Amino acid sequence: MRKLARALAAVAVCALSVPTVPAVASVETVEAQMTAASAASIARQDMFDAFGEADIKPGQYLWRDVPKSAGEERVVISLSDQMAYLYRGETIVAAASISTAKPPKITPTGIFTVLEKRPMYRSKKYDNAPMPFMQRIDDYGIAMHAGYNPGEPASHGCIRMPSKFAAKLYQVTGVGTPVLIGA
Repeated sequence: MRKLARALAAVAVCALSVPTVPAVASVETVEAQMTAASAASIARQDMFDAFGEADIKPGQYLWRDVPKSAGEERVVISLSDQMAYLYRGETIVAAASISTAKPPKITPTGIFTVLEKRPMYRSKKYDNAPMPFMQRIDDYGIAMHAGYNPGEPASHGCIRMPSKFAAKLYQVTGVGTPVLIGA
């Protein structure tokens, strides 16, 4: 619990240092990257505490009811584990397998916010590829969305999620929801 409180305090400090200008989409400083990596590490333990030794296979997710009164939503992404975690306040709500960038492409690390949401979107860069439940997190086209999830990095940079998880996540997050992406 003490580790979580320290990580949340670090997130709050980083969040306070982000200018409130709408054009600013992310913080990719070393401090923000370290905060996001710490949040991803804590999320792994929180998942085990909440869901036990569940083995989440590619395309699967776990979700439990946590009241909105628990706090604001935030998403934590672990690139090393290929997992996404949803929190309300300090309580983990969900965990899902994901697929992020396959080298040489990258999924950026740091602290981001949801900038735009569309229930159905098509990529302007990659052959009009469908991006259901798209939540864009940067000015270069990186987004969380439903997509093919082989359990390993396979995207051009986006965070692909199981379709049902992406749909549920889309319903509970809003523009401005923090997204921490850790290595």
